[in-house]
Amino acid sequence: MMRKIRTIEMKRLTIEEYHEAEKLPLIVVLDDVRSMYNIGSVFRTCDAFRVEAVYLCGICQTPPSTEIHKTALGAEESVRWQYFDTALEAVEALKKDGCEVLSVEQVEHSTKLQTFVPQRDKKYAVVFGNEVKGVHQEVVDACNGCLEIPQLGTKHSMNVSVTAGIIIYKFAEELILKE
Repeated sequence: MMRKIRTIEMKRLTIEEYHEAEKLPLIVVLDDVRSMYNIGSVFRTCDAFRVEAVYLCGICQTPPSTEIHKTALGAEESVRWQYFDTALEAVEALKKDGCEVLSVEQVEHSTKLQTFVPQRDKKYAVVFGNEVKGVHQEVVDACNGCLEIPQLGTKHSMNVSVTAGIIIYKFAEELILKE
């Protein structure tokens, strides 16, 4: 029989310990994500894998927000975040800081996620787009490349928070979980 582990048994980090802990060398950029519930969900996933930061851009709402908190469950307090007027500004700042910036989008010559292997000596940022329009074309153009999650069904996209979870897990699996 399998017994569910109680929360107290999980020995999770405090917010202070989280801030001091080593981070996954990844920054998540949200380009005009309109749903505060999606933003909160991304924060929660970023906390789970100790992502370095979330950059909120354009129409993205910022904490404090009841709606963000509803799905983040406090992760907006543990994960460092920053606001930029546009995702293009965020991408330019990240590239200037030496990050390899990849948009997550369906484009010609994208790298399929199953073939992508992040390098341990690099710092990365991934850009996720608006729920309807995706990543702005000028942001795609400014990135170092694009990652694409293969899809086998009839729809051409997935929810942005689900997509973020898949991509973040790929980085965590390759860079910290295999150690």
